[in-house]
Amino acid sequence: MSDIRPDHPRRPGAAHTAATGEAVDTTGTTGNAGAAGTAAAAAPVRPGWPETAVGLVAFVVAAAAVVFFGPIGPLDLSPVVHGLVLAAWSGIAGLIGFGAAVAVRRRPLAAFGIRRTTWRWMLAGAVAGIAALLIKGVVTWALVTLTGFSENPQGAYYDAAGGGVAAAVLTILFLSVLTPIGEEFLFRGVLANHLLRYGPLVGVVGSSVIFAVFHGINVVLPAAIVVGVVACEMMRRSGSIWPAVAVHTVNNLALPLLVLFTGVAGPGPMGG
Repeated sequence: MSDIRPDHPRRPGAAHTAATGEAVDTTGTTGNAGAAGTAAAAAPVRPGWPETAVGLVAFVVAAAAVVFFGPIGPLDLSPVVHGLVLAAWSGIAGLIGFGAAVAVRRRPLAAFGIRRTTWRWMLAGAVAGIAALLIKGVVTWALVTLTGFSENPQGAYYDAAGGGVAAAVLTILFLSVLTPIGEEFLFRGVLANHLLRYGPLVGVVGSSVIFAVFHGINVVLPAAIVVGVVACEMMRRSGSIWPAVAVHTVNNLALPLLVLFTGVAGPGPMGG
């Protein structure tokens, strides 16, 4: 009679001898190879084209709904309230897109980079965010100087941030907490993790360009590429989405703080 208890399942590919109960590898591989195979099998599979397509389409549909709150919509909102709606909507649309992507094949959240990280990586993300803020500020300044194209598509955010203390606090929460989480979960968690299947260059640069295009073909596009590249690289190196969220948070925090402390509204360093 076997001495194997039902509550102690066998390792795949192993058999027990009747005499000693000692495990014998029947797979023809070494113990190290078996361990590697087990680890590979346990590793979450990256999202693919189905998750990316569904997620981005859901994001577009959700983002398009914001027109109902704009000047051509049925609601007559003040500039401050309209700005607050826009500040929140990108994060909401990102979470809707992410949720739709996850629902496609219900992979573990770790497959999207949603896993715990260390405070050192979070600090590194914040520092990288400051570097990205400085770089994109120079890039935006150079673009405006060389082309004269200074129309700011994020003017509504300035209206919201300048609408008083309560509006400023809400703008900070929407732009610096909700939006980074929503957009990073979708554009880094789904899109970048998918494209990283094809190597770091395609994953980092490709996802960042797509991220920027979704912000519109305007003066913000180069800045969004910079933020996307830095955020994606932080996620790729740390293995977690949260340092990328830190990069995004630092950059988006600049806009409401700029308005709050200086009252300046204009194309300078802008959020993503």
